[in-house]
Amino acid sequence: MRAALVTGAARGLGRAMAADLARDHLVAVTYNTTEPGPLLAEHPGIFAVRADLSEPVVAQSVIDQVIDRFGRLDVLVNNAGVIRPDPGADDGLAGLREIFDVNVLAPMALLQAALPHLKPGASVVSISSTNAVLPARGASGYSASKAALNTWTRAMAKELGPRGIRVNAVAPGATERPESPRPDDLVQVFVEMTALGRIGQPEDIAAAVRFLASDPAGFITGEVLNVNGGYRL
Repeated sequence: MRAALVTGAARGLGRAMAADLARDHLVAVTYNTTEPGPLLAEHPGIFAVRADLSEPVVAQSVIDQVIDRFGRLDVLVNNAGVIRPDPGADDGLAGLREIFDVNVLAPMALLQAALPHLKPGASVVSISSTNAVLPARGASGYSASKAALNTWTRAMAKELGPRGIRVNAVAPGATERPESPRPDDLVQVFVEMTALGRIGQPEDIAAAVRFLASDPAGFITGEVLNVNGGYRL
């Protein structure tokens, strides 16, 4: 059975991805401040690792624990991310640094640590955002971090293609967040700007991740797959 690691999987998109992959994969997840209790209750076979990915040096420990547990790693899903408005003047660069540490440097560090264990056919899927190409007002740091993640995805696809390792990303649009729901009027704005007339569900994103990690996507690499229902077409 193939083994997958999903970062930031205690809730939201990460939880949906981990639950979906657990149907036919060995699954490890990382979490930080929020315990993944509901996920583990539903899927007791999932291996949970507490890790603060704002410190990229912990990546090696995470990968080591996954290998110790499963003996292999076939799918790396970089989902953990920091979403926040741009820091104010009083915060200096500290807030921006955390955004880039988690959203960009952590995926880089995890892949670097995982590479000795990834064999031909392995897949890396990172979670980007529509904001990488449609920047959000007041969130330039977040938008820029996701744009950087897109470029890194394409660069690593080129680097790792000769080894038979595929690297892709999924860029969600506005997606339901059960743990922190948006105001109804804001949801309606997103709905009116989306061709399919609804916002996304975590399961929509999980399905895209499953596809990109699967053998039927074996000739797809270096792609950023928009999963946004036709947002702002």
